[in-house]
Amino acid sequence: MPHPWNFNEGAAAPEEERRTLLQEGEEKAQRIFSGFIDFAFSGNILEIAFGLILATAFTGLTTSLVSDILLPPLSIILPLRRNMNEKFAVLRPGPNYNDADGYNTLEQAQNDGAIVLAYGIFLNRVINFLGIGIALYGLASLYQYLSHDPIIKHTVRCRYCRKNVSSKAIRCVNCTSWLDGREERMR
Repeated sequence: MPHPWNFNEGAAAPEEERRTLLQEGEEKAQRIFSGFIDFAFSGNILEIAFGLILATAFTGLTTSLVSDILLPPLSIILPLRRNMNEKFAVLRPGPNYNDADGYNTLEQAQNDGAIVLAYGIFLNRVINFLGIGIALYGLASLYQYLSHDPIIKHTVRCRYCRKNVSSKAIRCVNCTSWLDGREERMR
């Protein structure tokens, strides 16, 4: 007697069964593919993708502005004698440390195994972050001005529950108190 799970024994499956199995497999694959296409090309996903591409390009531009334009004059104005990225403090010198000369570059100190505090790179990244933040706020304000689509949502603090609420709201969404002071006038 043939086992029900062994398809090689006994009579071969009819041609119709094979076609329906192939059709079901094709339909499932087509459904999965069309679902992926619907997901990948939906409006929100495309907006996010374009936003990420623009943000990456914008970050590179701002990083170049900070590193190549802003920090070199700052290094000259302040008596730093070298580029801001190369500023560091030696916390523990390496085995080849020379007391008379010290380390000339951050890379030289790190290659020697010294423990260094690279505060110049940190300051570069802080200025870079602030530059990106201010520039993105400016772009959002410009977009909001031109399109009247609120990106920047201004908020006020509810005087009763102390939560932030839209400045255009009449009532607090958290505690349902009136934001125009009606409750104060009723007392």
